[in-house]
Amino acid sequence: MRHGKKVNHLGRTDSHRKAMMGNMAASLILHKRITTTLAKAKALRVYVEPMITKSKNDTTHSRRTVFSYLQNKDAVVELFRDIAAKVANRPGGYTRIVKLENRLGDNAEMAIIELVDYNTVYGAEAAPAAKKSTRRRGGSGKGKAAVAAAPAAAAEVTPADDAVVVEEETPATEAPAAEAPAEPTASAESEENAEKGE
Repeated sequence: MRHGKKVNHLGRTDSHRKAMMGNMAASLILHKRITTTLAKAKALRVYVEPMITKSKNDTTHSRRTVFSYLQNKDAVVELFRDIAAKVANRPGGYTRIVKLENRLGDNAEMAIIELVDYNTVYGAEAAPAAKKSTRRRGGSGKGKAAVAAAPAAAAEVTPADDAVVVEEETPATEAPAAEAPAEPTASAESEENAEKGE
């Protein structure tokens, strides 16, 4: 009987489970955040937190112990060099599990497991890092700069040119005022329809 054995087998043999946990732990250390099922995330937390605690004591023995679990040199170097320095003052609780929506294919509960000290969403770095998104609809920035420069160049006109412009504008404004539109516009028709509907 398996009384008191609380490890989640995750539907795998012992060797398969150990290999999967080692690979997932190396990915978490290298990428600082991974998306997986909730059961695997909870099992990974139990697997990886003692290794992070061992990384605080940077000795050859602790490096070899961690390497026996991870089997990834890059992950061991990252853990002992960068992560250990960042979590030096934290007394445990190095990871956070955030639940996500269920997976579409099999409705499995999904979660993100991440290293707490590397999170940018909950940290103070998130507020200043916000950028304004660019839109394609407005066109390129060069066109707007050229259009803005053209009126500025036209504004720099001598006073003699201003007098000429005023004389030309006066007759031009009278001609359109004399003409009346032959047909009512679309906005005028919509206003009339709105009045009849009331």
